[in-house]
Amino acid sequence: MRVSRVQAEENRQAVINVASRLFRERGFDGIGLKDLMAGAGMTQGGFYKQFESKEDLAAQASRRALTSAVERWSAAAASDPEDPLAAVMRFYLSAGHCREKTDGCPVVALGSDAARQGPKVKAAFEAGIKDHVEMIASWIGEEGEPDGKAMGMLSTMVGAVLLARAVNDPELSRQFLESAAEAVLAQSVDRRPKASR
Repeated sequence: MRVSRVQAEENRQAVINVASRLFRERGFDGIGLKDLMAGAGMTQGGFYKQFESKEDLAAQASRRALTSAVERWSAAAASDPEDPLAAVMRFYLSAGHCREKTDGCPVVALGSDAARQGPKVKAAFEAGIKDHVEMIASWIGEEGEPDGKAMGMLSTMVGAVLLARAVNDPELSRQFLESAAEAVLAQSVDRRPKASR
């Protein structure tokens, strides 16, 4: 039975969505095409009708995951317009987010894997990471190009979630998250423009 173009596109989007989650859970090399397609309710035979290669799917799934992450940050920021950075930190540096393997931060879940992938996957990560840095920069008053402070804050946040996920001890995990929150807040104390004297 022939599939309509609309259905084919819906199937393609379903595969990208499933891959976005499964890659975060298992890594790019931790799951094969057969299991990826099965996760979307399809057979492996249809894969090459929809994607050039597994790397092509990895790049598209990475874009999807990073776009989703930016949307989650935007939603968190909107919950506290007076202090969007603090709102994002409450969400991002939480035990709940730390436990989210399939829907959590793709930079934490796949950052080291992305470093070993080709240019398409790296380009997806670069664009998503820049979006995150620009969001932080806008909240701390960095005009134009971020000067590095926003990059340092993002690095601290991502590193804390990575370390918190990597340990067995829940108390140590909590300490990593709380220490990062304190460090980022300390960096952002002077984030609001100062009155001229």
